[in-house]
Amino acid sequence: MSTPAPALSLTGLPLRLVGNGVFFEDEVQNLLKSVAGKNKSFFSAAIEKKPASTTEICLSAANEYGLPLIDVRALDPETLENGLLSEKIIRKHRVLPIKKRGNKLHVAVSDPTDLAVLDEIRFSTGTAVEAIVAEPDKLEKLIETTLDKADTSLADLADQDLDEIDIGDAEPDSADGVSEDEQADAPVVRFVNKVILDAVNVGASDIHLEPYEKNFRIRYRVDGVLNIVSTPPPAMAARLAARIKILSKLDIAERRVPQDGRMQMRLSKTRSIDFRVSTCPTMYGEKVVIRVLDPSATTVGVENLGFEPEQKDLYMDAIARPDGMILVTGPTGSGKSVTLYTALRMLNSEQKNVSTVEDPVEINLTGVNQVQINEKAGLLFSTALRSFLRQDPDIIMVGEIRDLETAEIAVKASQTGHLVLSTLHTNDAPSTLTRLINMGVPAFNIASSVHLIIAQRLARRLCVSCKAKKEYPESVLTTAGFLPDELDELEIYEPVGCDNCTNGYKGRVGIFQLLPLSSTMAELIMKGTTEADITRLADEEGHINLRQAGLNKIRQGLTSLEEIERVTNN
Repeated sequence: MSTPAPALSLTGLPLRLVGNGVFFEDEVQNLLKSVAGKNKSFFSAAIEKKPASTTEICLSAANEYGLPLIDVRALDPETLENGLLSEKIIRKHRVLPIKKRGNKLHVAVSDPTDLAVLDEIRFSTGTAVEAIVAEPDKLEKLIETTLDKADTSLADLADQDLDEIDIGDAEPDSADGVSEDEQADAPVVRFVNKVILDAVNVGASDIHLEPYEKNFRIRYRVDGVLNIVSTPPPAMAARLAARIKILSKLDIAERRVPQDGRMQMRLSKTRSIDFRVSTCPTMYGEKVVIRVLDPSATTVGVENLGFEPEQKDLYMDAIARPDGMILVTGPTGSGKSVTLYTALRMLNSEQKNVSTVEDPVEINLTGVNQVQINEKAGLLFSTALRSFLRQDPDIIMVGEIRDLETAEIAVKASQTGHLVLSTLHTNDAPSTLTRLINMGVPAFNIASSVHLIIAQRLARRLCVSCKAKKEYPESVLTTAGFLPDELDELEIYEPVGCDNCTNGYKGRVGIFQLLPLSSTMAELIMKGTTEADITRLADEEGHINLRQAGLNKIRQGLTSLEEIERVTNN
């Protein structure tokens, strides 16, 4: 006669279920033995054993682990945000993202004891994950309903009124009508229209369509940060890329090399939005990135750029000069184009000849002669600049100074009665001067031609509807750059998140470092100085750096400490 296995000591959830009267002790003992050594949790076995007691089991688990319990029947699938979690993870683990607040993602889970799932979600999303206990059978129904709603198989879009959106190439050719292929794939047309229109409506600056081995995602860059908005079936990637390439007049048969093009959305007879399209072959298909070139984005006005009062005065004085050079510097996406176009709009008049050379021309300005470089045809920045100087210019804008030849011609133009505006890619204003010297521009030419250098970043604005005060340790604030004697009166806000914003932020504000070249600065450059010396003199002359400008935006309640750390922590 065999000896019965000894009873297991009950702890945790098994003990609580017995104490709550949901199970008898012998039932729990049998369940524990049945899952021992198997890839199955006690919680799942308990649900299967007594499905009629699912609510009591889930409530006991929630109390045991200190988690909230949600009745998912109270949730409206239409209000749940798409794209917070990949469909693959949702289907695999039977979980559902409920909401995201700041960097915290709240997820309804069917098994709160499966910690590996939470780790996978945390790794996949890069967020802090808060589990919410949900009854598995009810959660299953909500998951299927939500996935059906979010499923972007193109046939589901056939009944949407998207045909009236007028999207096409920026320079339509003489061909009229729609091809048979496009008519046959009308749902693709409607879906692409929807993706583009939604991006414009939420204020996205870029649209990313990214194919991978087993999934396909669409992301929008809103306020400088990318967010997943849709995960269509991977089989749709090639069809969507082909449609976008047709709109932007690219070769749809060529998938092996990158291509660049443009297209346009006509919103009305007087307003249109241009898009710059770039394709790049990857291992699993063509990645497509669409840059939204909304002319209204460059009409913010100098008051709304984000200058401090003294910085605005320096900016206005510099663009009012008849000659000299103004340089704007910063990484890609830091708002350099907006700063330059704001100046061009103010300078553009019937009395002045304004010419620009860009790569590419982003915004069309009536009254400004805009040239787009074409390296294949030999039209470079330097070539266009030489041509400008023979065409009686008053103001010249060079999209970017990339080489010594372009720099020398721009300097010469600024010394011969022309106002020159341009950009460079450097971290701050002082490093711009050393960059020009390293390129080979003589120090005396820099000292005599450059009048103002603007370094800038874009920080996300806190949503005025939901931002909340936050307390920080004194050591954190002083390390960030705040002065000890201002800490008592300092009010700092953090993002919260609401229906009016994206993760607690809405819009962006510029952070600027303006460095005018004073006579003392010019003498320092002529003597052959270092970046550290220039930085020290700028500080002595009272010009704030990017971090100090960012701290001012925190003091004004416009942005958060975390955001300033993100954009100015070089």
